[in-house]
Amino acid sequence: MTNTIKHIFFDLDHTLWDFDKNSALTFEKIFRLHNIDVNLNTFLKVYEPINFQYWKLYREEKVSKEDLRYGRLKDAFNKINVAILDTIVDALSEDYIRYLTTFNHLFEGTIEILEYLGDRYQLHIITNGFKEAQEKKMIASNIKHYFKTITNSEMVGVKKPNPKIFNYALNSAKANVKESVMVGDNYEADVLGALNIGMDAICFNYHNEDLPNTIKRVNHLTELQKYF
Repeated sequence: MTNTIKHIFFDLDHTLWDFDKNSALTFEKIFRLHNIDVNLNTFLKVYEPINFQYWKLYREEKVSKEDLRYGRLKDAFNKINVAILDTIVDALSEDYIRYLTTFNHLFEGTIEILEYLGDRYQLHIITNGFKEAQEKKMIASNIKHYFKTITNSEMVGVKKPNPKIFNYALNSAKANVKESVMVGDNYEADVLGALNIGMDAICFNYHNEDLPNTIKRVNHLTELQKYF
């Protein structure tokens, strides 16, 4: 990184906030509440790729928030051949959002790296997550105070990798692309989204995705120190 960097923009889910762990705990809770008798690991194995695909469609404006919340659950139950009433799917969908923010596991090294970077740079969030959930997650996990600005896709009307959300976040932070860098786990939404507007980017590649050699990456958050 050049010494001109002043602003670091972070993704939230799958980058700082351990979505998969918190999501699994949420499903465990709501399945128990609704007496859903399925093996949690079996369900999660099919749900997680389905959820990933729905989020891709959501980023591309091909499904609504409501379609995402319903469809990812209905499709997962169908995949494991479990017949379930739509009313139950709707109730599970509502309770999933309600209880997801009550779990607050962060990736290892999150607080350490935010403390380190927060003394040196202005930190910000750019997230595609639902507005009503994201602030609750940050408060419950005690990280909101590290960030000067929080930009949510619902505020802007578009989602990463759309350039508009990055430009909105830059304007909110009173930053320009040459003094800013994006850190996120999603190659398409976070990394390419930033690079396409001229902002530098680092991939938090905890999932060991195959990336082009030109892409900066870390496998653990504290490794960010080598770039800053």
